[in-house]
Amino acid sequence: MKSNEENKIIEDVVNVILSDYEDERTVNRIDICNQPDRKAIVDVVEKLLKILYPGYYSDKVYRIYTIKNNMSAAIEDVIFHLNKQISLVLKYQGKDDSNSENVTLDFMRRIPRIRKTLETDVEAGFEGDPAAEGKDEIILSYPGLYAISVYRIAHELFLLGVPMIPRIMTEYAHGKTGIDIHPGATIGNYFFIDHGTGIVIGETTIIGDHVKIYQGVTLGGLSTRGGQSLKGKKRHPTIGNNVTIYSGASILGGETVIGDNTVIGGNAFITKSIDANSRVSMKSLEMEYHTSNHERRIDEIGQGDEWYYMI
Repeated sequence: MKSNEENKIIEDVVNVILSDYEDERTVNRIDICNQPDRKAIVDVVEKLLKILYPGYYSDKVYRIYTIKNNMSAAIEDVIFHLNKQISLVLKYQGKDDSNSENVTLDFMRRIPRIRKTLETDVEAGFEGDPAAEGKDEIILSYPGLYAISVYRIAHELFLLGVPMIPRIMTEYAHGKTGIDIHPGATIGNYFFIDHGTGIVIGETTIIGDHVKIYQGVTLGGLSTRGGQSLKGKKRHPTIGNNVTIYSGASILGGETVIGDNTVIGGNAFITKSIDANSRVSMKSLEMEYHTSNHERRIDEIGQGDEWYYMI
C-alpha cells in the first residue's frame, strides 16, 4: 500500500496537471461530443475504398449477396456517417452545417468520376512498372495506388469546401504508406507513384497527365517563413504532362514549372522552371571508400552527359 505521503504527492501531481487545463489555449479545447471523430472518418475512407474497388475491398462475408445489394448497403452507410462527420466539422469550426447533407450527396455523385480516374491510375501503374504481374497486384498491394485513391476521395471533398476531413483522410494514408499528398493538390490522369516512401506533394502543386514519380520526391515550397501570410498563394510547383521524376529529386516554388515530356534525374534540386522536352541530371559524382589496407577512388559515377537512378 502507498503511504499517505505518497498519496499526497500523487494527488498534488494530478492537481497540477488538471489546473493546466483551465485556460483558453488550443491544446485545452475539450469538446468530445461535437468535434469530428478521426476514427469514424478513417472508417469512412475504408468503406469508400470498398465502393471504389468492389471486387477487391468488399467484405467476403457478403459474397452470398449480389453486388448491388452489397454496394447499396455500403453506400447508404457512407452517406449516413460522412454526413454526420461533415456536419460536426462545420459546427466545430463555427460554420453553418445546414447544407451538410447536400454536400455529402454531391460528393457521392462524384464517385463514378473518381473511379474513372482511378482506372487510368491503375493502367499507369501497370504500364509503368515491369515488375507488376497484373493490375490486380497493383490494386491490392501498391502503396502508391492506395495513397492516390485516398487523395482522389479527399480532393473532391476539398473542392466542396469541407474543412479538416480531407486532411485527416490523406494523413491517414500518409501514415500507412509514407506518401504525403495534400488534398488541395491538383493531379491529372494516369498518375503513377513507384515505391512511394518519402514522397511529399504540397497543397498548391499542379500535376498534369501521365506523370510518374519515384520515392523520396518532394514537390514543395521554397520557404514557409511567411506562415499564414502565404495562405492561398501558389507555393508549390507545376508539373507538365508526360514528366518522369526520379528518386530524391526536390522541385520547389510556386513559380517553378516543369515543361511537358521532361525527365528529372535522381537527387536533382530545382527551384527554377525547366523547358519542355528537357533532360535534367546532376553532374557526375565522385565516390571514395576506405578499407583497412588502402584508399580507393572511383571517378565519374554515372558517365556520359546524363544519367538517372532507377530501381
